[in-house]
Amino acid sequence: MLNNEIFIHLSFAGGLIFIVWVTAMIIVRMERSKQLQATIDKLKKTLDEMDEQAKLIVRTDMELNKTQEELDKKMTGLYALQRLSSAISTTLEEEQIFKMIDPNYLEELNFEKSCALLWNERLKAFQIQLSVGYSEEATGKIKSAPGLGEIGETLLKGEHTFSSASLQHNDGLKNKIQSIFKTSFFVLSPIMPKEGSRGFIFVGTDNPEALINEGDEELITILANQLGQALENARLFEKTWRAQHDLEKKVEERTKELTSALNEVKMISKRKTDFISAVSHELRTPLTSVKGYAAILLSGKLGDIPSEIRERLEKINRHSDELVHMVNDLLDIARIEANRMTMNKENLDLKAALDGIMDLLSGQFKEKQINFNAEIPQDANKIFADRSQISRVFINLFGNALKFTPAQGTISVRAHKTDGFVQIDVSDTGCGIPEEAREAIFEEFYRVDNSINQEVKGTGLGLSLVKHIVEAHNGKIWVKSKVGSGSTFSFTIPQTG
Repeated sequence: MLNNEIFIHLSFAGGLIFIVWVTAMIIVRMERSKQLQATIDKLKKTLDEMDEQAKLIVRTDMELNKTQEELDKKMTGLYALQRLSSAISTTLEEEQIFKMIDPNYLEELNFEKSCALLWNERLKAFQIQLSVGYSEEATGKIKSAPGLGEIGETLLKGEHTFSSASLQHNDGLKNKIQSIFKTSFFVLSPIMPKEGSRGFIFVGTDNPEALINEGDEELITILANQLGQALENARLFEKTWRAQHDLEKKVEERTKELTSALNEVKMISKRKTDFISAVSHELRTPLTSVKGYAAILLSGKLGDIPSEIRERLEKINRHSDELVHMVNDLLDIARIEANRMTMNKENLDLKAALDGIMDLLSGQFKEKQINFNAEIPQDANKIFADRSQISRVFINLFGNALKFTPAQGTISVRAHKTDGFVQIDVSDTGCGIPEEAREAIFEEFYRVDNSINQEVKGTGLGLSLVKHIVEAHNGKIWVKSKVGSGSTFSFTIPQTG
């Protein structure tokens, strides 16, 4: 009995333990199931995230491919545009500009058709300058299309580019363009040179994959600007060429006129020189006779003469000397102008030449109480000149200075070397020369209008003769002067070789 109870108790305990174990196992399995579910959920979430990342990568890759395609398209367009610009810039003839646009370049820009039109003011219509991808019949229809003028006017007035993409909200204009140019996708841009006829360029395609975007508009705008600049350059070149041609023609005509005038002046000058020479020679004979008879009468060989007659004979003799001097000057000027006067040039001592001249003029210097100074450095003392002619230069310059320098004044001579010549400056403290007369004083018979010249007679040949003599020595002569402050006559003579 006891054993049965013990067995029953043990059986119950065993069953209980089994139940507990089963329950524990169930609980353990449930915990593992939860963990497994959590792991599964986590894996699912990770997979979902990876899926989203994969989709993002795919989308990014597609966008990058699209961007790369657009970039490649733009680079290809830029290269084509660069070659187009280079081709256009190779000509300065307006008619050749549009002919330089190769259809292959347009294909690289993804366009099969193109037209360029410029306004013709005489015909009051747009004229086609370029036609690519159109037959001759199609080109004629475009040219005569009723709405062409309106499209061109709208483009030129707005001065901005149209395209099938930018006209999405303007179906009327878009449809009109498509109808005229028979193309679904297009770009139009105005050609705007600063001067002359303006117009526009059209490019188009029917390829639905060649989507028009802002990059296409930008490229065609640049091309239109290049065409406008090329037209402007061509027109400016033509204008410049015409102006140069007209100028050359005018210069040629003027040169002929001047040559004819110069030949006429030379002929007149030669006639003047020949006339002066002939008249001077003709005057010498009667002047010599008049002076000779006056001298005979003054000598008393024909008998005594009253004082009144002697006084008049002395005037005749004096005026005859003045006339002879003037005739000699005229003859010398005529000979020099005609290159008939021989200059016997030799090495001369400038100081010695001046001393000889001062011996001749010392009486006049003393009579007018004029001081004389000479500064001739050793390196400027030797000149190569005709002794008698250079003496005449100094005599005329000193005589001129004596006439216009008041008592107690000063006349000075200075010399210095300059580029193979000796420059000699003859200065005085006289009344000076007005500015407007400084060039004219070297002309024949010209005399400055002042009080001294009104009182003292002269021929106006002295300075002209001096100029001719100096130039016959290959030198130059000029004057610097200020009214009231004296004058300085400067001339150059070659140095001794």
